[in-house]
Amino acid sequence: MAERAEIREVGPRDGLQLVSTILSTERKLEWCARTAAAGVRRIEVTSFVPPSVVPQFADAAEVARGAVAMGGFDVAALVPNLRGAENALAAGVHTVNFVTSASEAHNLANVRRTREQSLADFARIVAHRDAVAPGRVRIGGCVATTFGCSIAGAVPEGDAYALAEAYIAAGADELVVADTVGVATPAQVRRIARRMVAIAGGRPVICHFHDTRGLGLANVVAALDAGVRIFDAALAGLGGCPFAPGASGNIDTEDTAFLLEAEGFATGIDIEALIALRREVEGWLPGERFAGAIARAGVPSWFQRAAG
Repeated sequence: MAERAEIREVGPRDGLQLVSTILSTERKLEWCARTAAAGVRRIEVTSFVPPSVVPQFADAAEVARGAVAMGGFDVAALVPNLRGAENALAAGVHTVNFVTSASEAHNLANVRRTREQSLADFARIVAHRDAVAPGRVRIGGCVATTFGCSIAGAVPEGDAYALAEAYIAAGADELVVADTVGVATPAQVRRIARRMVAIAGGRPVICHFHDTRGLGLANVVAALDAGVRIFDAALAGLGGCPFAPGASGNIDTEDTAFLLEAEGFATGIDIEALIALRREVEGWLPGERFAGAIARAGVPSWFQRAAG
């Protein structure tokens, strides 16, 4: 039996946060249902942010509740603060992802708080979870701009490690190590991911890569070498950070699944089913940029998936 590697689909959240088309709640839930049917077992379905900031997520509670009602997969939501976490927990999500940037400048631009203020809020979120859903909801601490920042430039690795350590000390159940602006290189990923795995102390580490400079999948291989086994990806390579001008989207889910299987890791994902879903999503989002090679070239007829 092959070792398992997981993909967390973030298209319904990260993939949609910058697109011009507002998808209906029904479309978003169809996206989730068909992704789960293709074998993906973790999906970040929405973000609990003010609709005035991101109108796309005005239906966050409806999407979260609908996804939870489907069953069969872990429903995650991104939150920027305690209020968002309270709403996510009320909607019944299984995982709450909280984001703080290793770059102080990016954190101020993204959530209008210092890192210290964000970490204080994270502690309040953990306490609230422990009060209302003890043992039932995972809290993920996301270290954004781990590998560099479009505002501040190079980010000292020590700042990223300190943020990860603070998350663990405050009660994070897993770490998300994010190349928010798409600047990571494989050598950098291998070094930093190895340290993050050590800091996590047996807790899951999820890597979140963008393919802005064409190194997204190479960074996945580097993270695998460092012991990471869970990766964020978005169908058709959708997504991007509003504070990274010109940055392209997330690593492509179809391509990432193909890579993991080719490297001998079982994902349980039906790549052809994802490609079929992608064709539908392309029709839902006219004018958007879609990436990925497997959707164009197809899976080789002789390709053998890892047995998991």
